Amino acid sequence: MRYGVLGPVVVWTDTGEPVPVPGAKVRALLADLLRYAGRPVPPDRLVADLWGDDAPGNPLGALQAKVSQLRRALGDRSLVAYGPAGYRLVRSDGDLDADRFTAAVATARRTADPAGRAVRLAEALGLWRGEAYADVADEAFARAEIQRLTGARLAATEDLAEARLDLGEPVDLAEAVAAYPLRERLRELHMRALYRAGRAADALAGYAALRERLADELGTEPGPPLAALHRAILRQDPALDPPRPAGGRLPAPLTALVGRADAVRGLADRLGTDRLVTLTGPGGVGKTRLALAVAGAVHVPDGVWLVDLTDATGADVADAVAAALGVRDAGGEPLVDRLATALRDRHTLVVLDNCEHVLASAAACADRLLRAAPGLRILATGRAPLGIPGEVRHVVGPLPPLDAARLFADRAAAAGASVDPAGPAVTAVCARLDGVPLALELAATRVPALGVPELAARLDDRFRLLARQHGVPARHSSLRAMLDSSWDLLTGPDRALLRRLAVTAGGWTLPAAVRLGAGGEVHPADVPVLLAGLVDWSLVVAEPGGRYRMLESVAAYATDRLAESGDGPTARRAHEDWYVALAERADPLLRGADQRAWLAVLDAESPNLRAALGHAIGRGATGPAYRLVLALRWYWFLRGRLGEAYRWLTAALALPAADAGDARAAVGAARAVVAVLLGDGTDLLAPAERAVAAVPAGRERAHAEWFLAMAAIGAGDLSAGERRIERAAAWFGEAGDSWGTAAALTSRASQILPRGDLAGARRAADRAAALFGEIGDGWGLIRSGELLATLAEIGGDHARAADLRRGNLRHARELGLVIEEAYQLGGLGRLALLAGDLDQSARLHGEAMRLAAEQSHQRGVQFAEIGLGMTARRQGRYDDAERHLSRWLDWCRDLDGHPGTALILAELGFVAEQRGDPDTARARHTEGLTYARITGDPRAVALAYEGLAGAAVGTDPARAACLLGTAAAGRESVGAPLPPAERGDVDRTTAAALAALGPDAFAAAYERGRAHD
Repeated sequence: MRYGVLGPVVVWTDTGEPVPVPGAKVRALLADLLRYAGRPVPPDRLVADLWGDDAPGNPLGALQAKVSQLRRALGDRSLVAYGPAGYRLVRSDGDLDADRFTAAVATARRTADPAGRAVRLAEALGLWRGEAYADVADEAFARAEIQRLTGARLAATEDLAEARLDLGEPVDLAEAVAAYPLRERLRELHMRALYRAGRAADALAGYAALRERLADELGTEPGPPLAALHRAILRQDPALDPPRPAGGRLPAPLTALVGRADAVRGLADRLGTDRLVTLTGPGGVGKTRLALAVAGAVHVPDGVWLVDLTDATGADVADAVAAALGVRDAGGEPLVDRLATALRDRHTLVVLDNCEHVLASAAACADRLLRAAPGLRILATGRAPLGIPGEVRHVVGPLPPLDAARLFADRAAAAGASVDPAGPAVTAVCARLDGVPLALELAATRVPALGVPELAARLDDRFRLLARQHGVPARHSSLRAMLDSSWDLLTGPDRALLRRLAVTAGGWTLPAAVRLGAGGEVHPADVPVLLAGLVDWSLVVAEPGGRYRMLESVAAYATDRLAESGDGPTARRAHEDWYVALAERADPLLRGADQRAWLAVLDAESPNLRAALGHAIGRGATGPAYRLVLALRWYWFLRGRLGEAYRWLTAALALPAADAGDARAAVGAARAVVAVLLGDGTDLLAPAERAVAAVPAGRERAHAEWFLAMAAIGAGDLSAGERRIERAAAWFGEAGDSWGTAAALTSRASQILPRGDLAGARRAADRAAALFGEIGDGWGLIRSGELLATLAEIGGDHARAADLRRGNLRHARELGLVIEEAYQLGGLGRLALLAGDLDQSARLHGEAMRLAAEQSHQRGVQFAEIGLGMTARRQGRYDDAERHLSRWLDWCRDLDGHPGTALILAELGFVAEQRGDPDTARARHTEGLTYARITGDPRAVALAYEGLAGAAVGTDPARAACLLGTAAAGRESVGAPLPPAERGDVDRTTAAALAALGPDAFAAAYERGRAHD
């Protein structure tokens, strides 16, 4: 997490996404913890800080509630730790903007070079978003910290003014002087700035006003430095004049450079060792602005010279350089040779700005001058590199989210609109505009008229919206003009490839580019070279892992050009064909050793696969749509995207069914099974049965049978599921399908385990694990490992169960199987519960619930929340336990079958018993016994008997002892006696019955129960 107090108190993730912290007191708590810099704060101190004399009746309870709310907002309980010394916010160095500001100012003050010092100070001050702790400024605890930070900000502002004055730059401090009229250093700097601006009279008047005010209010005179400056102004001391620049004067920036401090420092250092550095990047990304900042931070004996090539042609690059450096063309020898002679003995930096349209001439001129003048350094900018020996290319990328939001807010403020840089609409605008500074600045000018939400909603029409900026070069006057200037530099084949690649979504690979881009004037063999050229021209971004993408604005522009060309339908059909074939190739490889690699491929290509489905369904192409949804159904299941699967399968089935035949039956079966997995109704198994029965016999039918059986197990339908499994297993065996056989064995074990056939379940799970291990299928190893872990837990071998679950969790995380990760976390939470580590149990179940909810996986949420309810009961939080458990009772009755219902009723019965309500406890356990008997699992029946014993012990201890004996016999009948870690409820009831009956009577009643049939 990253935190901000230089303005309203805010929290961001490490990727720059804002984290809402609701509630004024919760934000005040966060602010209070932040000011202690990670040190523990006693609860009493926090209570005093938050409530003062108005503390609530239970102040520590109220504080705990606010801490809980803060932990939930941060999404990680461990970030607000509690120990003997109190609460503390767990932080890393540099995660607070105030700390970064302080460090940056300290670094700046150690920088001897005034240009470098000015850059660092400007970046440090750019971290401020308003007044420190702005939204908690009224809290007494914040006042000292606000005063300290405000003073540090003012001192840094003075340091920056001094550095800029040392550089000969104009400085305006009128507003700061008005706010702090008695601050003498600020007044001194203001007087120097006024004098240099030719306003000596105003400077002297300011001194007189200060002197009068000091005398009236403090009875003092201005200090010696200020008095000395006053005398120097009176005699017009030459030492007050601005320094004379050694080279050409760089244009003064009109706005602060945002988010490039590291780049400025790095590039300035780079120019100390490399003689040609070229800044490349898309139009509008800020190459010129960055180059000027770098040039201002570099000191060379003979100065820095800016050569703007915006209006140059290939023939007059040397003329532009000569004009900037003051070298005359005397005729005779070539001008570039005269430049070489003039620069031979000079140590200077030349900035060649905007080289893209004169690349060849700029490259030739730079090469000649660098070879002739060893003291020369060149900093070039352009949308492509010069391509000469010794060139170091630095790609200027878009701004990261936090900096993009800050730039947008700054420019919107300059336009007269107040914008919260952490707001979701600002985040959306910055993402849609790719963090490109020019696009953000153009968009910011629209905020006063439209507001940020409306602006974000209208970005689909970005080229019409982001236009008409005046006072800038034509190529920067609008977003379209910027892209037009890049388009004009391309060849015909470049343009054809760029517009055809616009049909992609989320990027593409080189093989995809060859397939999609070839045609007409683009030969397949030329695509790699053309694509590399588009990367050089900063129109395509090359990403790690061999993928490419366009910025959103470039893609929108290329899409418009594709529409103009009339080539859109052909390009979209090629895209559809390529991704249908890719999905069909991936489908079988998701069941084996290549599972991880192909999951990653399909993850990366998900936007393209959705686009291809959209293309096919949009044009009514039933065949390709069916092929694609059938190829993707297992991927969707593995990734837990059941809602997405259902939507696409439904959309495909809505297409005309002519000539669809067997494929339509397979699609219908897949949708019906996904509906069962989603639990999206009360009577889904019967329609799913009919849909699967419509699939012709063979591989597709066998997989459909197995898939439905697996889904039906989760829905509590065990008997019918067993028939499906047997049918599928028979086909898998005949076909030699090892994966199918292993999957069927896993499902068979899942069916017979709840009936108490532990030995049979163990044999099937062991065999499935061995087969999945031979195949190398990670998902299968997780599923078989889950069964083996459950069996180990039933047998009381909790160490082995934990090892198995941790291995499953590792597999799930390696494969990115979030739903499986949630189940394994929940399983580890159950083991923590049995070990008595209730805090760990609550944490693990809570994390499992969050992951399952993010995937919209109801059964995963249910499993985790039942665990939370079980944990809460053992912590004595009976209201919380009942809330967690009751939420799922009807859902289990309707959708999830009898085992889950029996468990929830048992837990609710124990809640009632421990509250002292035996009647409700008896009713809950009696109903639970009915469901337990339906499952056929002696362990579930035994749990109901144990609950009934607890309900009866207060009024009929003999019956309670008898029921305990019956429960024990039932567990032993399947070789699963109650392990010691799970005996809490039984031991409580046993102790009460023993106390009431005595040992002999208890033993007699217990044995009667054991003998009961």
